[in-house]
Amino acid sequence: MKSTSTVPVLMYHHVSPVDGMINVSPLNFEQQLLWLKSRGYRSLNTAQFAEHLGGKPAPAKSVLITFDDGYLDNWVYAYPLLKKHGFNAVVFLVTSWVNDGLVRRHLGQGELPETPHHRDCEDRIEQGRSDEVILRWDEIRAMRADGTFEFHSHTHTHTRWDLIQPADKNQRMAEELQASRAALQEHLGGVSEHFCWPQGYYDDDYIRIARDAGFRYLYTTKAFGRNRPGSDPAHIYRFAVRNTTGRSVGRRIIVAAHPVIGPLFNKWKIWKRGLRSAYAEQKAS
Repeated sequence: MKSTSTVPVLMYHHVSPVDGMINVSPLNFEQQLLWLKSRGYRSLNTAQFAEHLGGKPAPAKSVLITFDDGYLDNWVYAYPLLKKHGFNAVVFLVTSWVNDGLVRRHLGQGELPETPHHRDCEDRIEQGRSDEVILRWDEIRAMRADGTFEFHSHTHTHTRWDLIQPADKNQRMAEELQASRAALQEHLGGVSEHFCWPQGYYDDDYIRIARDAGFRYLYTTKAFGRNRPGSDPAHIYRFAVRNTTGRSVGRRIIVAAHPVIGPLFNKWKIWKRGLRSAYAEQKAS
């Protein structure tokens, strides 16, 4: 069996017919899955991905599919489409947002619950109405039991303590991780070593705190790097999937995994971002 030197990690938030930022329509999501399926790609679980990072190259044409936050539309639309086409994925849960309640309908079961756009979701969560837009524990357990989704920590409240209480950020992050672990242990019976940073922020202190809390595999929102055998598990690269066609996402996956084009593309994008940052600083001064 051929192996791959790089596993692209795809980052999603929403799959919903409602327009909005960081949203992929069900039509485009299914087209993206069909592109993967028709070309022989497979989705890894986190145990297989960890083996890859540990030095055992994953099979050729492997990807890891991830979702952040745990929105209701992951159950309503992403879950049935992943199951239909034989793929599995990962959700990083913000555990304080998850509630108990009856399992709601998903695609193929008649009238579906509302799945608002991202800003509306944020507003409702801020108002204490997270149950309207976030997965419930029974939905999470159903998806996990089906083998389609696995669930890991994304902190307890998704708060940027470095912005709100910078002097106490380390203590606050330690408390976040403890609370998140306790919730996952209570409701799912265990906690993994996989963790995703809220809003993508981390520093050396946060990495140390996460490791001390029992997390080894730390997922970033940094797109321009390679997840290779022997890579640092504290710096896992992911790229955001846009509301676009399967062919478009496929091109991005091919570039990310290519042993020559991939590194050149990453260097070019980092250089281009550096130019934009320098220009913005110059303009501000």
